Amino acid sequence: MAHHHLDICSLVFKPSRTQAAAWLCIASLGSAMAQNATPEITISSPSPQQVSGFGDVPLSKAPFSAVNFDNATLRDIGATRISDALRLDASVTDSYNSPAYWDILSVRGYTLDNRYNYRREGLPISAETMIPMENKERIELLKGTSGIQAGTSAPGGLANYVVKRAPTGNDDTLRSVTASYGNGQSSSIALDLGGRFGESKEFGYRFNTAYEDLNPYIRNTPGHRHLVALAMDWRVTNDSKLEFEVEQSERQQIGVNAYSLLGATLPAPVNGTRNLTRQDWSLPGVFNANTGSIRFKQNLSQGWLWTTQVGSQRLKTDDRLTFGYGCGDSDYSRYCKDGSFALYDFRSEREQRYSDAVQSAVSGQVHWGRTVHHLSFSVLRQRQLDRMPVNQSFAYIATPGQVNATFSSLPNPDFSGFNTQRSEYSTEWALQDRIELTTALNVWMGLRHVELDRSSVRTDPANPNAKRFQSQADTPWLAISHTLADWTGYVSYGEGLEQFVVANSPGTYWVNAGELLGVGKSRQTEIGLKSPVLSTGMQWNATLFKIARPLAYDDGNGSRLLEGEETHQGAELGGRWSDAQWLLHAQAQWLNAQTQGVRTVTALNGQRPVNLPHLTLRALAQFRWAQVPGLRTSLRLNHEGERRVLEDGSINLPAWTTLDLAAHYDTRLQDTRTEWTLGIDNLTDQRYWRESPKQFGHYYLYPGAPRTARISVRTSF
Repeated sequence: MAHHHLDICSLVFKPSRTQAAAWLCIASLGSAMAQNATPEITISSPSPQQVSGFGDVPLSKAPFSAVNFDNATLRDIGATRISDALRLDASVTDSYNSPAYWDILSVRGYTLDNRYNYRREGLPISAETMIPMENKERIELLKGTSGIQAGTSAPGGLANYVVKRAPTGNDDTLRSVTASYGNGQSSSIALDLGGRFGESKEFGYRFNTAYEDLNPYIRNTPGHRHLVALAMDWRVTNDSKLEFEVEQSERQQIGVNAYSLLGATLPAPVNGTRNLTRQDWSLPGVFNANTGSIRFKQNLSQGWLWTTQVGSQRLKTDDRLTFGYGCGDSDYSRYCKDGSFALYDFRSEREQRYSDAVQSAVSGQVHWGRTVHHLSFSVLRQRQLDRMPVNQSFAYIATPGQVNATFSSLPNPDFSGFNTQRSEYSTEWALQDRIELTTALNVWMGLRHVELDRSSVRTDPANPNAKRFQSQADTPWLAISHTLADWTGYVSYGEGLEQFVVANSPGTYWVNAGELLGVGKSRQTEIGLKSPVLSTGMQWNATLFKIARPLAYDDGNGSRLLEGEETHQGAELGGRWSDAQWLLHAQAQWLNAQTQGVRTVTALNGQRPVNLPHLTLRALAQFRWAQVPGLRTSLRLNHEGERRVLEDGSINLPAWTTLDLAAHYDTRLQDTRTEWTLGIDNLTDQRYWRESPKQFGHYYLYPGAPRTARISVRTSF
């Protein structure tokens, strides 16, 4: 988590005034009642994908599985964090995803690594912070292994934030204000401005700012957040362009602890409104982030393009949580059968994380014989530095917590625990080639050479346990695609590198906490069929995949080991159909996962990993009302199948299904366009356990959100 202070927004919107300001803004726009037809809202954008590395190829013709969620979709669902967007896709589920902590997600059953699986403007960043959405144009998700896009990353997927940029048209201007209230009693207000200026409109700008009072449906979880962001560009000449962007954000909020098994029993689902471990002395977690990038593009002769960009990120965090963990000192894997649990005072303050990257790339076309080669050469130099405080607190509190009743305790900060400092450097050389054998047949090839230099050292002077790892590796990728008028078929094979590091766990759960276990390779084979949007309004996709990666697991004796393999085989099927009034969209994933080759804890062989649903389904039905132009209503379905809580399958979470209802109304008063949204999530107020992750040897249960409502209004002028 991160903390640094540049509180421009709070000077304008004081926390005590934000809720009133949001309602005042909503009320003042209530007279806008003239109707106007609304544009089509897509579930995902078919545009090319920045993070894939093949940016000029539409996703409908690309030989990989990917999805883009554009800004209209993000506004539609009221997305305030990346998990809100990515969970629209059936391949994405939660993976120890706390409501008041940074997003932790899995794709195709593998948990994304917050240090390596996230990009911003195509450059690597750390996602070990809370990243705001108000200045994001879209979210990209590339599924599967990502060896040709990333030096190291967990298999499953690669996510990329694309920031909002200045309008491209010389006379285009953007002016909008958005106010929202709901999902509890949270209220927010955001401003979005953009335009061009200069003698020939050579300069462009995009300015975003936002402030939110956080008072969610989970009681006693207050906080606030703000964002200030600016993006600018300069058309230096007709063939060269300079772009830069920067954002500063901060979020402070009381943390939320998960539930757990009660002895050998899976408790009945709760309504999820109680902050289980909140005490009067609990302190908020503080996340502060300063991030920016600069990019220069130069058109060269014969259609070649040279691009160089630099990105930098500075995170400061006060990581704090009143932490429920285990049943006293008798069993750390779950709570006691009577509902009591051990309570700890966890504080790791003034954490600092630095990420810097510079990348230069040249791309263009070469005609060799009867073939056309679309080539790209790039080099990336990157560093990540984790500078943790020397000491952290994970101190035992004498008063136990209680699931079934409120309780009171006294704080016990004891900064006697140690941390781990990490330094990571990498250089990556990449070559990509899309070969057009015919207009319909393409061969895709990629190779990334990675040089790694990574080290860690404990802050314990008596046992620094210094480690250093240097290595070189190559990750290839190969695909063949065939495109006809109504579909594209492809087969692909790729490899990825993954770094395995033991988490810097609270206390001394792991004997080898913070250690680097090594770097292993994952492998994926994928077969897919997909179509563009057809004349009938239909679009569809079908994919089969198999991913194998090295297995890291707890041996039950205080060590984390790297041995064996975890294999995921699955199928994804999706379809979308629209006409003048209806939009129907559905996507499903079936996943079969298994561990094998484990030598130390052989009972894991042949078992399905915990917290992975067999079936995930996302669906949407949207209707546009001809009788009321500008009005559309939608019903969204989310279904996740049964998943294991314990490795042996003796306790499982039941499948769950929720329905979300929304109404969107676009009106226009003179030249002012106003977009209203009313959303009701979990319409039937279903009680369910959302996920069952295992962390630090403990089996957790996260309750699903109860029925909540939200209202927002966006006015553009």
